[in-house]
Amino acid sequence: MLHIQQLSKNFGDIQAVKDITFSANQGEIITLLGPNGAGKTTLIRLLSGILSPTSGEILFDDINMSEDRVAALRHIGYIPENSPMYANMTAFEFIKYAADLRLVPEASFRSRLDAMVTGLELSEALPRKISELSKGFRHRIGIAAALIHSPKILIMDEPTEGLDPNQKYIFHKFIKDFAIKGTVILSTHILEDTENLATRILLINHGQILQDTTPARLRYSMPGKDLATVFRSLTSSPITTQEEAH
Repeated sequence: MLHIQQLSKNFGDIQAVKDITFSANQGEIITLLGPNGAGKTTLIRLLSGILSPTSGEILFDDINMSEDRVAALRHIGYIPENSPMYANMTAFEFIKYAADLRLVPEASFRSRLDAMVTGLELSEALPRKISELSKGFRHRIGIAAALIHSPKILIMDEPTEGLDPNQKYIFHKFIKDFAIKGTVILSTHILEDTENLATRILLINHGQILQDTTPARLRYSMPGKDLATVFRSLTSSPITTQEEAH
């Protein structure tokens, strides 16, 4: 579904992403896990088409992002950190605005909206202005807007920052349901999200993939230690990529 090949991004002399290669398939929830400054957000922005790579390829079902960006982006729903949106719009107006930008047919809009309202528990938020909503509701409205065109891949940057436990529960359940038929890629430094959501972890530091693994395998790599201890050990040590470890 998604294939990343030797992807790099430079900002002047700084190489923020370094020769990253991986594939993502239907049914996977992949967390890009790493400390602040690891390169997670840069990678997310490359995958979502906001940034262009210095080198390498991003392929969505064999569509090369660099060659046909519009066609590639039809496969993607993207939610940036803090879900920016127009505060004076109602939640319904914002979702409809996103649907119109994505050329969602009127005949399909209502059924897609109803599915979002049910899955994300949005009924009471729809008529209210974005400025009046809690952070949890705004976040869920952002998800609905990102998915209203029925993409195959949902990409999110730090999606649960600031959410309370009840809001996280709704979010986690929806993401797991979406991943049954789609693919989810999210960046985070929150270990709780990784343990509760991830089917796969790409542990990233200094723009490189250190480990391509699962929560269980990562935890068991240091028997008797919790995930936080393993994370600190791997991301505070000198860089050793997965290839070098073998």
